[in-house]
Amino acid sequence: MPTPPRFFTSRTEIAGILVAELARQFGTPTFVYDAAVILERIGDLAAFDQVRYAQKACSNLAILDLVRRHGVLVDAVSAAEIRRAIAAGYSAQGDPPPIVYTADVFDAESLELCVEQDIHVNCGSADMIDQLGSRAPGREITLRINPGFGHGHSRKTNTGGRRSKHGIWRQQIAECVERAERCRLEITGAHMHIGSGTDLEHLSRVCGAMEKAAAKLGPGLKSISAGGGLPVVYRPGEDYVDLDAYYALWNATRKRLEEKFGHAVRLEIEPGRYLVAESGYLVTEIRAIKRQADNTFYLVDAGFNNLARPVLYGAYHPMSIVPEDGDMRRPEQEVIVGGPLCESGDIFTQKKGGFVTTRLLPEAKVGELLVIECAGAYGSVMGSNYNSKPLAAEVLIQDGQVHLIRRRQTFEDLVRGEIIPGQSTRTEHQDQ
Repeated sequence: MPTPPRFFTSRTEIAGILVAELARQFGTPTFVYDAAVILERIGDLAAFDQVRYAQKACSNLAILDLVRRHGVLVDAVSAAEIRRAIAAGYSAQGDPPPIVYTADVFDAESLELCVEQDIHVNCGSADMIDQLGSRAPGREITLRINPGFGHGHSRKTNTGGRRSKHGIWRQQIAECVERAERCRLEITGAHMHIGSGTDLEHLSRVCGAMEKAAAKLGPGLKSISAGGGLPVVYRPGEDYVDLDAYYALWNATRKRLEEKFGHAVRLEIEPGRYLVAESGYLVTEIRAIKRQADNTFYLVDAGFNNLARPVLYGAYHPMSIVPEDGDMRRPEQEVIVGGPLCESGDIFTQKKGGFVTTRLLPEAKVGELLVIECAGAYGSVMGSNYNSKPLAAEVLIQDGQVHLIRRRQTFEDLVRGEIIPGQSTRTEHQDQ
């Protein structure tokens, strides 16, 4: 089991590189990723037959290329994510499938691409079976099963149970088997995922549910997937799941299925947040310090357009100040950290329900840097252009080398594709 990190409220470096130098070179706000952390997390899961990265957590091509080069396969939830995986070097076909498309629906583009590229599909609805079968009979598919329960660090990250839209309801498995047979599709995989940030007790319940579902799917099954949901340590006092115990539960389930079916069954795990969350840092600059009644605000140049997790889930992120003078022992004070957007919810120190809280941070001044940590998952990928803010730059640090992996969006990028009726846009003229 990994050792929980120690959190500090002051820092000067990320992965051995001065934060001030990163800000000078790339500006703020900028996402910075430490490749070594991602590789360490991949190594944590080496007992499983296959690690399949849920790229929705952080889908930059450089991140996909990094995990691919270290033996990790990929999950895609849209046509563009399939295209991203291919652009990062993944093959469309293979055994096991390098790319799996997991969704509850096919839009027109994703169905066309899965048929055209022969992408393995993890079907989350019965209608997907019919739609794929009408276009590509003879294919192998996986079924994503809703086991009837779910769990997560937030109701918004709970992906199982009767109120969840995800997966095929456990009592409809027999119907889906019949549909697959009619469509001449072979069910070779079973997948379950109940939520993000779940604990060992809830994760272990999936093993029993998987065993029951797999028995109904029959001996054609080649693989089972434990899904994702492994917790990440965001604050002191939190801990990781005992991965040895977790693997032992799944391995025992796999072995019973192998005995039942008379052949080997591949055991996959599908982490997203677990691989990348702790690798990421959002480097921001303090642009104003305000005192409102008895509250002190540090207002930075990043907002929920860059990191939406606090406003969406009340998610906690560790934070640190980068002291310009190098003084790591400044007095600390309770502060509220917010961004520049014209929304009351643009606060990074809030809890579930939108309640604003404070954070104990060192005294700081305008122009100093503030780092929002554990921001590698569902950070940049959930970025928006709200308030016409450009998407942040992204940087990868690997083996002491700093690589720009996404340029900061420009105004021209921002308005490209927008058209005033009867006029040609500036970008149209430039593209001609």
